[in-house]
Amino acid sequence: MLSRSTPKAEGPIRRLAGWLLLLAVVSCGKPPPPPPPVAPAPSPDTVPAREARPTDEPTETRPEPLSWADRTLSSLSLRQKVGQMLMPSVLGNFSPEGTAGYARIVRMVERDEVGGILMSVGTPIEVAAKLNALQERSNLPLLVASDLETGAGFRFRGAVQMPGTISLGGATDFPYPMAVGATGDAALAYRMGAVTAEEGRAIGVQVPFAPVLDVNDNPANPIINVRSFGGDPYEVARLGTAFMRGVQDHGAIATGKHFPGHGDTDTDTHLALPVIHHTRAHLDSVELKPFRVAIDAGIGAIMTAHIAVPTLNGGNDLPATLSRHVLTDLLRDELHFGGLIFTDAMDMGALTRRFPSGEAAVRAVQAGADVLIQPLSVEDDIDAIVAAVDSGRIAESRIDASVIRILRAKHRLGLDRKRTVDIQKIPSIVGIPAHQEVADEIARKSITVLRNGRNLLPLKGTRSARVLSVTYRRRSDVLAGRYFDRHLRRTYPGLITADIDEETPDAIYDGLVRQARRAALVVVSTYVTAVSYSGSVAIPKETARFIETLGRIGVPHVVVTFGNPYLISAFPHVQAYVLAWSGSEASQAAAAAALLGEARVEGHTPTAIPPFFGIGAGLELPRKKLTTDG
Repeated sequence: MLSRSTPKAEGPIRRLAGWLLLLAVVSCGKPPPPPPPVAPAPSPDTVPAREARPTDEPTETRPEPLSWADRTLSSLSLRQKVGQMLMPSVLGNFSPEGTAGYARIVRMVERDEVGGILMSVGTPIEVAAKLNALQERSNLPLLVASDLETGAGFRFRGAVQMPGTISLGGATDFPYPMAVGATGDAALAYRMGAVTAEEGRAIGVQVPFAPVLDVNDNPANPIINVRSFGGDPYEVARLGTAFMRGVQDHGAIATGKHFPGHGDTDTDTHLALPVIHHTRAHLDSVELKPFRVAIDAGIGAIMTAHIAVPTLNGGNDLPATLSRHVLTDLLRDELHFGGLIFTDAMDMGALTRRFPSGEAAVRAVQAGADVLIQPLSVEDDIDAIVAAVDSGRIAESRIDASVIRILRAKHRLGLDRKRTVDIQKIPSIVGIPAHQEVADEIARKSITVLRNGRNLLPLKGTRSARVLSVTYRRRSDVLAGRYFDRHLRRTYPGLITADIDEETPDAIYDGLVRQARRAALVVVSTYVTAVSYSGSVAIPKETARFIETLGRIGVPHVVVTFGNPYLISAFPHVQAYVLAWSGSEASQAAAAAALLGEARVEGHTPTAIPPFFGIGAGLELPRKKLTTDG
């Protein structure tokens, strides 16, 4: 119990004095003056300067109260501060108490006191419940990030196959950013960013790892591809900054990636280290351009790339993530970036093949990184960084500089006041029709026709026509073709469908050629994207040979690519070639509608497709007048 300094008799005396004063005022017929208004208390991080008062007496000067971030930093041990800089990956799956998965997560949050979580995949309610539980277990609020390049649906929706395919639904899934590039519409990029932030925050994610600011000017790039807005640095800067504003205007922190530019590589950083040998002048005009524009516009975070750029790093091939020349000299000092620097995943082959456990973490901190995501071992990395400080290899002030940025970000997000989300509100925010309409509009306006031999498109739509739809997909992509074929079947009730993949034998292709000879039309759809992380964005030679065979036997045919737009180099004589950019439900439905003339075609490719098409290519087709016989 707290002690009181006033005597016990003081209370009754005060009450008596109050009654006498009230009686005197009433007897004069005047109401008592109203009490002065009480101003709301200022935020601890924005306390105004104290006003000087003219007086003959010297006034007592009191230090301004420390902000939440400063107070918190001063209370942490070195090991706790280092923990704030680590962000391990967590699945959104169900993890019962007593299981190894549950123990791992709790250990990282309670014992290692990590500062954040990289949430992988799951459905919205399940992910939110898991994040709430982790936030309640954590000593300090957790900063939660996730790869949301195509909106919250990029991670928080799904399907099961048992044996039939059942869509679990989830958050809004937008087409890939290159589809936005095909529309050229910055307002749509902004709206996509806004929906991404709203749905992410509702689920418990405050940091979408988006937008991708890489300029994809290498058709052989196995890791960026349609994840980029395109091949023109000015358009990537314009659309990426619009997306960033949409995110940050709606309460989240946008993250530009992958600095200093991952677009012109032909090596998958999950497997090995790409080396880019461009001059500084080229880097300034292409790779660095979108990052510079986004930084000037106030982007809150940047993610590093595990690529080597000798021009920026004194001539050596050290990964940019581990280079002080890149992260501090260029990003901090030259470009004046003051936000959070996230590394790309620390368990990727570009780093692990060259550095032992813990060493890459130390070097990333030395270089200037604030948050190390997806470490191989949280405990090992903390041990290594603490040892580096103890030995004098890293100054503790360097750790403090990163941790104060992390804590201030948490304060700006309001996590020091409320760290959990209201699960009951998720169905009214996540995946709602109004958000899906934005995805549908992007998909519809992005459809791009690059070739239309003999004016095959729009299709006649004769209901009795024999139509064969062949879908090339990864075996794990259980929703590939599902919505596209469903839409085609409304017009062609007798639609024949077939699925092929990288392991399909020649005998199956021979059978498809026989079916094609009897068909009035063959539609081949390919679902090949860099996001498969397979190290390849191509199709098998057998698939390309099948498409070329369709032309030789004279069967009307169209190829729709729901991903990699550069595939035409494998079947250069295709009759009609359509770019749909993504395998999302919105893109599948929009592509089918475009083929059938139910919507006008107005997209233009935002990337060159050598040697066939330059940036801006695209045939515009009007909407077909619908007839009663289809």
